[in-house]
Amino acid sequence: AELQTTLLQPYHSAPLGHLTFALHRSIRWLDRCIAAHKTPDKQNLFAIIQGGLDPALRTKCLEEMTQREVPGFAIGGLSGGEAKDHFWRMVALCTSRLPRDKPRYLMGVGYATDLVVCVALGCDMFDCVFPTRTARFGSALVPSGSLQLKNKQYATDWKPIDENCGCPTCQRYSRAFLHALFRHDTAAKHHITVHNIVYQLNLMRSIRESIIEQRFPQFVQDFMRTMYGNRESYPQWVTEALASVGITLE
Repeated sequence: AELQTTLLQPYHSAPLGHLTFALHRSIRWLDRCIAAHKTPDKQNLFAIIQGGLDPALRTKCLEEMTQREVPGFAIGGLSGGEAKDHFWRMVALCTSRLPRDKPRYLMGVGYATDLVVCVALGCDMFDCVFPTRTARFGSALVPSGSLQLKNKQYATDWKPIDENCGCPTCQRYSRAFLHALFRHDTAAKHHITVHNIVYQLNLMRSIRESIIEQRFPQFVQDFMRTMYGNRESYPQWVTEALASVGITLE
């Protein structure tokens, strides 16, 4: 693997004492990993920023981890069921204190809205089982959210999952076909998985292009409008998180 991280222990729901212990263990692990890392030219060792939902612990971890010479940083211990208001504030705290010239990898985040918001907050990289896991339940990702292809309404829907998607699934199969196949053959799950992965890749590619072309704020406006329909439907945490970096949803 080109990327490896130190071991990850704490969760947001752990008692403060456990989080503190895990934080100091994470720092010791990083020092041991750096000492043992023999192939820095082939593998990038990222430190993981810990601290749960406690700003003081996060800040302490940031101070310690950024003193070590590593090629990038992961933000861990989030996206585990905590309130979104706490989630985005911890992400923002971390990105505000991490070096601007090194990649920031937010662990375990994969919902489309979360990806867009967290890029705005300063994250560069993500990983998540969501697109593949949700495919196994017949859920296909689209710009307006998702299609539950197991539902009866798709039994006679001959359109592809997304008419604007170039993935093999959308080029070959209709919603009706996938609906029927899902009842009898696990291949349907594979077809939807392929589509969902391509959806995620296309989303991140579009985000990257909008940043390069200096139109990211407009991309965010268009994405949210497509996903939620109107401003009244935007989640409050999304509105507040984006406002914190100067993007006011219209």
